[in-house]
Amino acid sequence: MQSPFLCLLRRRQRGGSTASRTRARMSSPSMRFLPFISAVALSILVTHARPYRRAQCAATLDNATAVANRLQSAYFNTTSGQYTDGELWTDCNALEDLHNLMLAADSDDFSTVADASWIGKAALDADTDWNSFLGGSNDDAQWLILALWKIADYKSARGLDASAYTSSAAKVYDIIAGQWDDTCGGGVWWSTAHTYKNAITNELFLLTSASGYLRSGNQTYLDNANMEWAWLSQSGMRNSDGLFNDGLDLDTCQNNGQTAWTYNQAVVASGLGALGVATGNTSLFDQAEISLDASVAKLTVNGVLKESCDDPASSSCDHDQQIFKGIWTKHVQYYLDQANSASRTSKYSAFLGAQYDAILGNAADAELDIRSVWYAADQGGGITSPEASASGLAGIVADAKYGPC
Repeated sequence: MQSPFLCLLRRRQRGGSTASRTRARMSSPSMRFLPFISAVALSILVTHARPYRRAQCAATLDNATAVANRLQSAYFNTTSGQYTDGELWTDCNALEDLHNLMLAADSDDFSTVADASWIGKAALDADTDWNSFLGGSNDDAQWLILALWKIADYKSARGLDASAYTSSAAKVYDIIAGQWDDTCGGGVWWSTAHTYKNAITNELFLLTSASGYLRSGNQTYLDNANMEWAWLSQSGMRNSDGLFNDGLDLDTCQNNGQTAWTYNQAVVASGLGALGVATGNTSLFDQAEISLDASVAKLTVNGVLKESCDDPASSSCDHDQQIFKGIWTKHVQYYLDQANSASRTSKYSAFLGAQYDAILGNAADAELDIRSVWYAADQGGGITSPEASASGLAGIVADAKYGPC
């Protein structure tokens, strides 16, 4: 039986909205491939207003806040500053989601979380050894950059000092830029062990480079973004369905045919969106939508995202995989922010709405934990975890901005 609270959550109030905040841009002094970088704080630049803007759906944001409250009360350890059984990259996404929500809702409900988190404590400590902190994970490092930027955006919007977060992001970015080499023609290694080149690490490098340029105007970032897309687009990792598989076989430098996860298809889109704005090349938006459209066509059941490991009776998704679908929705939001087009938004609006309905209708339990499976009602196999709840939170926030209201 559904709880009355869940039924209430599913009722959308028509016409309620809050004004979206002007996005902030941050500048960086970092230089590609240099062993040392300046730790000068990134200055915050306000972008020029662009013609198409969407209001946030207030009722949906209220639902997101309820889910976020449950995420924090059930899973965030205020002593350690970590989420239960979390890893760096999933904790980064959860923090990014909270700050994405606060910026959308113009709220301060979770304003103390960043500085209290282990990630925030590292950023606030000028002596943090980022190479040691990252543990050799080049993909995790870039999720960290995105979280640091989002926290900085929130702090800057509140008139607070964000320099520790922006300078930390610049330091981490330079570490990752140094992981590019010409094996298989180019690309950033998945880890400092140099055993694998994969899609997500390079999609993230496209995104952090293009977004870093938009924040700073630093030409090195744009050069890196152009270099990354030139390589990634020819790497063979995008298959004949338009989906990016997991990575490359280093013996052949060919697509390894491993799973095409949902998040791979949207992170590349948000990166291409940022690069399209940076260069004025709107054909990159069309490239972005190849993988988004393939996701909708190939990675769904009943119009709802599904990972290959999702099963309402016996899901086998691990902690990493439980957060992928929410990352897809979040990066579609970021892509649409950059594309800034009513027609492109309308193409995905109903789909984002379907994810919202599935999250609350199928995945949410009576306590507002969000289970890992969205596409069907739970049959005892859905998994509750901070990653699954953060995933659901991201989906709700994306719908608040670009779904039906």
